Amino acid sequence: MDQASSLRKIVSAKARQTPQRLMTPAAPDSAISAPAPRAIAVTSGKGGVGKTNIVGSLALVLANRGHKVLILDADLGLANIDIIFGVHPKFNIGHVLDGEKTLAEIIVEGPAGIQIVPAGSGFTHLTHLTEGQKLNLLGEFEAFGAHLDVMLIDTGAGISANVLYFNLAADDCIIVATPEPTAITDAYAMMKVMFLQHGTRHFQLLVNMATSEHEAKSVYASLVQAAERFLSGVVIQYLGMVPNDHNVTRAVRERRIAVDAFPEAAWSRGINALADQLMDAPRRQHTDGNIKFFFKRFIEFSV
Repeated sequence: MDQASSLRKIVSAKARQTPQRLMTPAAPDSAISAPAPRAIAVTSGKGGVGKTNIVGSLALVLANRGHKVLILDADLGLANIDIIFGVHPKFNIGHVLDGEKTLAEIIVEGPAGIQIVPAGSGFTHLTHLTEGQKLNLLGEFEAFGAHLDVMLIDTGAGISANVLYFNLAADDCIIVATPEPTAITDAYAMMKVMFLQHGTRHFQLLVNMATSEHEAKSVYASLVQAAERFLSGVVIQYLGMVPNDHNVTRAVRERRIAVDAFPEAAWSRGINALADQLMDAPRRQHTDGNIKFFFKRFIEFSV
């Protein structure tokens, strides 16, 4: 039996177990029927499209609405979610994988109770882990996930293995593009690779930095036309657009989240509309209520 098959068996067996430390008395029906934590990957075909600002603002909007939010900074090698929140983590997920720290010990808290798992700049080997490291990561999030409503994954840009695995494992994958031709081309490349290599047929598109709804829908139409011609069966859902807004740049310079610094700005209205649409829509994948299944899927894709 090869290592991948062995790992899948271990992960499957682990998923069927109820760890003793998590066992609690029988909950009332209302608790049992509570929504499972939702894993949402925010990704892009190229850098510079505003992905991290979207994650930070979306997290704050959801947290202010009462959701328990965790951000996983999965932009490995160029981690910067901590910068826009103005926090200074001492440790990162690499310390968890090395067994030096637990997940609870590396998490830093942002505004409105948002919890952030730092990746650490230059940390690039998450998809080259040993079997033990992967199971350790699974166990850490297994214990933590019961306390979450939403996990937002800020992925890197491009079609590297790291990015693809996070996108494939998430309940929802939001691809961010701008009206710039290279951003549209790279967004299509992301969809093409996920479709041809992994069979993904459903994508969600958010157009950032658009000057108008008409311009944003032109981006969407271009991608739909290309998909209909070359990617038979692929469906692209239009999540809307977030307008080009100079207030975002001002907020970044001040190390503040744009929706907090400028709540009445066009950008903030766009992020609030995005939050409405995401939380009202059914998730793409269904789990039995624990964030560990995100990492179970991540491990299955990456072995």
